[in-house]
Amino acid sequence: MTRPYPAYEAVGIRNPGGDYNQLATTLLQIENEFYGTIRPKRVIKPGERPLHALRERGVEYIEVRLMDLDPFVPVGITAQTMRFLDVFLLHCLLEDSPPDTPQEIAELKHNQHHTAARGREPGLRLKRAGREVPLTEWGAEVVAACAPIAAALDAVHGGAQHREALAAASAALREPASLPSARVLAAMAKDFDNSFVRFARAQSVKTQAALQGLTLPDEQHARFTELSRQSIAEQKQIEASDSLPFELYREQYVSVQRLGMPG
Repeated sequence: MTRPYPAYEAVGIRNPGGDYNQLATTLLQIENEFYGTIRPKRVIKPGERPLHALRERGVEYIEVRLMDLDPFVPVGITAQTMRFLDVFLLHCLLEDSPPDTPQEIAELKHNQHHTAARGREPGLRLKRAGREVPLTEWGAEVVAACAPIAAALDAVHGGAQHREALAAASAALREPASLPSARVLAAMAKDFDNSFVRFARAQSVKTQAALQGLTLPDEQHARFTELSRQSIAEQKQIEASDSLPFELYREQYVSVQRLGMPG
């Protein structure tokens, strides 16, 4: 974000006609282009750089970016999956985590790729501290380590929904035919001549119909209508109060000083 990247320098900020090709000539032009699997975040102030906000006021929330949508659920995720994520992320927070190493970073990259590309392969093995372990064995170990957290959450909220979410995850490791990926393959074979495009289009149409068929209470509809009106009014106010030419604003925004870096 601070060093010029030769390939982007060759492209230039603007083309001969004056239109903008890009915001900067660095490899990452703004923080939002850092496509990590999980990103630390916080709400920023107007005109503030996200990195500066993190440095000044710390992490407010995390953005989990590597979840696939569940095509069989109109909103893309079930409440049970969300409860499992709550348990798992708390486990990640509470578990000891020594500084990583180049070897661990390489293993993580390898594991992520292999799980995404070959996760349904029976007996798939992942790299862990220089040795290989079966994906299902490692997954079962993680799920078991989450059990005290699920029990604690259920004790606070009542019921057994977090433990049930953990049990479902454990069962999925033992029964891969119950996974969403297996359901997708079965539906493709049964109704769509093994075409993922046809399956995805059909599920999209069903999802659209399901969501558009929902009705909003009058009070909620009025609230959203008012929020929309306020948002448009605020946009117009922001645009009317612009006092800098865009190029000057761009230069200031991408400057090292705006990142708030020491020195």
